[in-house]
Amino acid sequence: MAFPYEEFDLSGVQTYPLKSRPSKARVEDFARPLEPGATVGSLLDSLPNMLAARDFKAVVAAVVTARRQDAGVVWGLGAHVVKTGLGPVLIDLMERGFVSAIATNGAAVIHDFEIALAGATSEDVQASLGPGRFGMAEETGRLLNEAISNGVARGLGIGQSVGAFLAGCEPQFSRVSLLAAAQRLGIPVTVHVAIGTDIIHMHPAASGAALGEGSLRDFRYLASNVARLDRGVYLNCGSAVVLPEVFLKAVALARNRGIALAELTTVNLDFVRLYRPETNVVTRPTAGSGRGYSIVGHHEIMIPLLAAAIIDRDRIG
Repeated sequence: MAFPYEEFDLSGVQTYPLKSRPSKARVEDFARPLEPGATVGSLLDSLPNMLAARDFKAVVAAVVTARRQDAGVVWGLGAHVVKTGLGPVLIDLMERGFVSAIATNGAAVIHDFEIALAGATSEDVQASLGPGRFGMAEETGRLLNEAISNGVARGLGIGQSVGAFLAGCEPQFSRVSLLAAAQRLGIPVTVHVAIGTDIIHMHPAASGAALGEGSLRDFRYLASNVARLDRGVYLNCGSAVVLPEVFLKAVALARNRGIALAELTTVNLDFVRLYRPETNVVTRPTAGSGRGYSIVGHHEIMIPLLAAAIIDRDRIG
């Protein structure tokens, strides 16, 4: 049956007063212009209390509160965070007490190790792959594998092993090394390795036994660290696969032992939204309790801004 050309009858449409309607955007939540010479805290306050800006404020508040309550702040750091030069910013947070532990991957350790030794890292893969030179820096492959093997043989994890090596040799640029600073400050670093993904696995000195044993030991350390975060914060910065996966398993172990983590705050900070961080960090661990936030932006901008906002918010109370 074909319908006729018949206009809809609007005579019975019902309306309501605009001011009676709940609205998501309200004047009191709008952004405010900054005055000349404003502080980072003033910048934070000037942001609109909406969407990502509201989440950013909430993350700052959660980190500051966790530190004041001694509830713990664990940072998961991908390699891009290290090679974009954010070591000094994170070391400053470590020294101020805003870092309880660090979880990272093998590539981040390599970048940090090369920075400590040479003050430079991140080779041109495209230029070096063709001639067969990619990943073949002698000191990186030999010394880092030796540090891991020797440390694991002494009962250490990979993070401890590399930290102890850097503390022992005091390389020229150790002042900007995350692992060297963590060793100096007594902050645990756990390293979570996927065999075959890192350039040092191509070196003859690589030991699968040491890498596997050290990484498993570090996973158990991570599980212990995560189990302390009932009112704390976990931030995943720039890891798309490995750290979201190990974090989820650490949460599962804690809850298997009856640790609820009911007030856990999780944060994913990256320049794109990806499945595993969104699911395994932001959503699943906080479902039914806690709070999960996703902040999108480039690390080299967002992490210094986050650090400055945390420090300023903590200062003014």
